[in-house]
Amino acid sequence: MTLQEFKDILHNGVWKQNTGLVQLLGMCPILAVSSSVVNGVSLGLATAVVMALSGAVIAPIRNLVPNEARIPVFILIIAVLVTVVQFSMNAYMYGLYVVLGIFIPLIVTNCIVLARIEAFAAKNPMWQSALDGFAMGLGLTCVLAVLGGLREIFGHGTLLSGIDLVFGEAAKSWVITVVPNYHGFLLAILPPGAFITLGMLIAGKNWLNLRAEQKLKGSSATITPVDGGCAPAAH
Repeated sequence: MTLQEFKDILHNGVWKQNTGLVQLLGMCPILAVSSSVVNGVSLGLATAVVMALSGAVIAPIRNLVPNEARIPVFILIIAVLVTVVQFSMNAYMYGLYVVLGIFIPLIVTNCIVLARIEAFAAKNPMWQSALDGFAMGLGLTCVLAVLGGLREIFGHGTLLSGIDLVFGEAAKSWVITVVPNYHGFLLAILPPGAFITLGMLIAGKNWLNLRAEQKLKGSSATITPVDGGCAPAAH
């Protein structure tokens, strides 16, 4: 894998084909778990790990699996990997495991994972497939981090609440109070607030893409001479 391939796969997963803002896959966990930065990033990283490992496992055996049994075999492999991640979180981050609840095992049925396995890992080598899976998961994590951060700030006036669930009691001092004596904005932490905020993020990304395209067209445009204009003098 060349450096350019590495950059292309990473850019494609994080920005160009972002699962949350472009493909609009996995809307259920995105809207349900993004009430805070910690919850969103934790589930996003768990998904990224599963996608990277599933890509690395499925790519080498893609030609050995009969076409008729492809989907069941892929789902079985994903389920095994999700179980490993789930038991690890249960053992080492039990508080966070309880908060995320059913959304950890639901990674098995998340259309993001299986769709990317079908679209990329089933057709490409192992290392590229592992990187592609991680990049797609990282793109989802970025969306969950921004969405969770905005909802947490507007909903509670804080940032990084619940960080102690990951790093222990000592991490409670890491919580940032953005707005002191804030009484909260209920809409921000309810599902309608998640829809509205996600819609704003999608609109923002589309605006940035359009602006980049306009700049590219402007820089590549050439000035053509007008008929009847003065021609440069010949020497």
